[in-house]
Amino acid sequence: MRLFLCEKPSQGKDIARVVGATQRGTGYLSGPEVCVTWCIGHMLETCPPEAYNPIYKSWSLDHLPIIPEDWKVEVKPKTATQFKVVKKLLGQAKELVIATDADREGELIAREIMEYCGYRGPVHRLWLSALNPESIRKALLALKPGQETFYLYHAALARSRADWLIGMNLTRLFTLIARRCGHDQVMSVGRVQTPALYLTVIRERAINDFVKQPYWEVEVTLRAEGAEFMAKWKPQGNIVDAEGRCIDRAQADQALRQLTHGQAMVTAVDVERVSERPPLPFDMAALQEQCDHQFGMGVEETLNIAQSLYETHKATHYPRTECPYLPESMLKEVPTVIAALGKTDPSFVPLLQKLDLTVRSQAWDDVKLAGPHHGIIPTTEAADISKMSENELKVYDLIRRRYIAQFMPHHEYNRTVAMLDATGMVLKAVGKQIVVPGWKVLFTRDVEAEGDEQAQQKSQHLPNLQSGQACGIQSAELKSLSTSPPRRFTEGTLLKAMKNIADVVEDPRLKAKLKATTGIGTQATRASIIKGLMQRGYLDKKGRSLSPTSAAFALIDTVPSMVKDPGMTAIWEQASDEIEAGRMPLETFLKGQSVWIGKLVEQCSQLTLSIDQPPSPPCPTCSAPMRKRNGKNGPFMSCSKYPECKGILSLSPAKKTRKQ
Repeated sequence: MRLFLCEKPSQGKDIARVVGATQRGTGYLSGPEVCVTWCIGHMLETCPPEAYNPIYKSWSLDHLPIIPEDWKVEVKPKTATQFKVVKKLLGQAKELVIATDADREGELIAREIMEYCGYRGPVHRLWLSALNPESIRKALLALKPGQETFYLYHAALARSRADWLIGMNLTRLFTLIARRCGHDQVMSVGRVQTPALYLTVIRERAINDFVKQPYWEVEVTLRAEGAEFMAKWKPQGNIVDAEGRCIDRAQADQALRQLTHGQAMVTAVDVERVSERPPLPFDMAALQEQCDHQFGMGVEETLNIAQSLYETHKATHYPRTECPYLPESMLKEVPTVIAALGKTDPSFVPLLQKLDLTVRSQAWDDVKLAGPHHGIIPTTEAADISKMSENELKVYDLIRRRYIAQFMPHHEYNRTVAMLDATGMVLKAVGKQIVVPGWKVLFTRDVEAEGDEQAQQKSQHLPNLQSGQACGIQSAELKSLSTSPPRRFTEGTLLKAMKNIADVVEDPRLKAKLKATTGIGTQATRASIIKGLMQRGYLDKKGRSLSPTSAAFALIDTVPSMVKDPGMTAIWEQASDEIEAGRMPLETFLKGQSVWIGKLVEQCSQLTLSIDQPPSPPCPTCSAPMRKRNGKNGPFMSCSKYPECKGILSLSPAKKTRKQ
């Protein structure tokens, strides 16, 4: 029997229809010499510390570091029933086809079960980028040998075990340090979450430390060729800051007086034809950023919707991709995809008929393909948009428009810069005239096409100006402005910062190395990391803005730089790439992590961690700070030196303080 092991039930049903497994069983589908079963995500999990030694159930600095010699996993209680089905079928299988998601985590889900159950038979890999029948049939004809993707498993295992080592040891370490100072909050520390939190703390401090600086602009309205246009005064000399803004109010007032009447002479006119290529198809991060910006969607919501478009609606390709480029081999599918888009939504047919399907945009480039997956695009089969929710349709619409844009002309416009002289005062006017709308007609609001909305609002069509031409001054206006602090992160911009981590790393050598990486975290984990920071009380969300809490400041100020430094974390991601490529043994990586954890515990065990919150009451026995605990009769305060001191304060006003 050939057994297909899938990641989710929906995935299993899609594959079963194609391979002829039509007979239903409990937790599987079968057919002649073929069976399809499925996991429910990760059905195994790394055991907690107490599984290695019962003493680890209580948290103590004396127990750290906790470094397993032989790693243990256990079956998750919620998926135990389905696990038994999978284990039984693995025992009967003569051949296994791994059909989980085509990435590291998918490989880990399948191979950790194979390892746990002792499967030793032949293994093949089904590598899917879409779940529509045509894509499944195509992948079945190109099964990979199991060994070809084996190191994906080790790369995922390295990440999982490194996360365990850091999370279990450093969370206990810094929680215990906080308890010594009377705080009862669990101080969660993570390999990726702590550097991500560090980014928000840096930003918040930059906002808090920001001092507004006033500056002034003079806008002048001129008239030429029967049309009015606007120019700005360009101050000169020592009255400007590094950005060329006037910081001298008296000089700005004087300029205003001189520019309220008279004429300005055109001294130079420069016209440049600008051609903008269509934007690339989305990778997951770009899609999450766009949905955050345009619709206010959280990054996890966007990820879930994209996964639904892939799994449930079969409308798009695999979404958890880091790469926006497309393989050149998919050019032959273009007519089929465009025809499917017309069947999906007949209102698009007039637009689709105008496309030039012979155009080859920058998106089709084998050289720039990075990783196992390409950009998110529609599939070759029609989808039923009537079954999509409102938000699903919004996300699908973004994806299909990015694809359609690849077959439309470049957006072209003339950018005109005119310099004028008004009795020695320099003026600058900028104009924009669209020549070929091109692909931008797809984006009527220009929300994603324009990077600077303010600049877009101020764009103007200048009259046909010539050097030496006189323009009449109609009016002038003085604007009192001030510099703005950095903006707080939103979910989308924090995700972007995590991906483009080289932008925030100062060390030039490290920055150069990180240019080629995909940052910290993965497309599959960044959304859950941001959500986790909010759930753990490290980030507050007001509107769309994220701001760190007092606990976040306390943790970031206490942990050593090598734990919170985004550059260091990204270097670890590079180590995962080395493992995936087979150039670094898993054991070598974990040994290095274990040594590093041991040194951290030794260096940090005497630190203090103070959170800006009301002080805890003193212990009635030894005067040490108290901390809040939850008992079977409700919350109470106990001495932070427990079990050495067993002083207790009841939180119930009806009970008196007691000592033990």
